[in-house]
Amino acid sequence: MALTRWRELDAAAVLQSISEYAKQDAAFQPRKNIATTRWHASVGGIDFELLCTGAQLLVTHSNHGGGAVDLVMHLMRVGFKDAAAILQARGL
Repeated sequence: MALTRWRELDAAAVLQSISEYAKQDAAFQPRKNIATTRWHASVGGIDFELLCTGAQLLVTHSNHGGGAVDLVMHLMRVGFKDAAAILQARGL
């Protein structure tokens, strides 16, 4: 099932696939989990800063987190069905 697969997708990979611009912050020093990376991205002309740890993410300015579907819903401002369609269209 696609939903199960989306729950396991790497958040940074999803971010790169849906954004016009995404760059990892090489100077970022994680505090809790050494696998956490910080990204600066632009989606729909809006800039975001996100923390990604495996399949999970956190949008820092809104304190909104989740997985791939949540990422698409929040950054692209769409509902669940549209987010699922976007992930499918991108081959994720």
